[in-house]
Amino acid sequence: MGPVVVTGASSGIGRACVERLAAAGVRTYPTVRKVQDGAALVEALGPLVEPVLADVTDADSLARAAGEIADRLGAGRLGGLVNNAGVALPGPAVVQPMAEMERVIDTNLMGAMRAVQAFAPLLGAMPGATGPKGRIVNITSVSGKFGYPFTAAYAASKHGLEGYSESLRRELMLTGVDVIIVGPGAVKTPIWGKGAAVDRSRYAGTGWAAPLAKLEASLEAMDAEGLEASVVAGVVLEALTAAKPKPRYAPVPKPLLNWWLPRLLPKRMVDGVIADRLGLRP
Repeated sequence: MGPVVVTGASSGIGRACVERLAAAGVRTYPTVRKVQDGAALVEALGPLVEPVLADVTDADSLARAAGEIADRLGAGRLGGLVNNAGVALPGPAVVQPMAEMERVIDTNLMGAMRAVQAFAPLLGAMPGATGPKGRIVNITSVSGKFGYPFTAAYAASKHGLEGYSESLRRELMLTGVDVIIVGPGAVKTPIWGKGAAVDRSRYAGTGWAAPLAKLEASLEAMDAEGLEASVVAGVVLEALTAAKPKPRYAPVPKPLLNWWLPRLLPKRMVDGVIADRLGLRP
């Protein structure tokens, strides 16, 4: 297959995807925001990895990255775009600073939209384009189908990315470019730990401080027991290479407990379980 762009590749699932693709002999163009992060990838993974500087919240940086990659490709095409870049900042939705919520949505949802517009021509995702076509893999989450307390912005961004992916897949049937969702459950990555730097003292006295602390502890425990990022990377590789890929993959640890039951049980029943667990009763 042709080279693959992976956004947000300096750590976590993004880095694991670059590792898996390189091991399979696929050239990758991982996007990173720091030169040193790109150098570390090359040093660890070898010459099949060609980092490019880009920030998914900056359309101009993505356009520059696309131009740089186009020069490297020459007459070739990208084999795939993996939209992985993301951030998670928990907080009570009615008092969480809007700047934090906007940052989450701007990165997780708008960032993927910007990346698609930047790289679509290199995938052959334009009406009338001839030649081999690439695929788009959008990394969502269990939170794309289920909203946990205190993750409203994150859940909104991932629900939005699910809907965007559905619409995009159907639009791109005209071009032959497929769009596949990979929605993992808990994964051993630092995404929630990175949110620990957020000042929680602002919520003291709101009534949500104690339940929020319990939620964060449960998220950390879930991540500690979650899937290895390499497992998700293997699913991404399948999505990029399978002759007939599924429209959505759900790699979730303990799927009965963490995927099927929360989605199939009555919502009020699930609400009650969550309320008892986190102390959300009035």
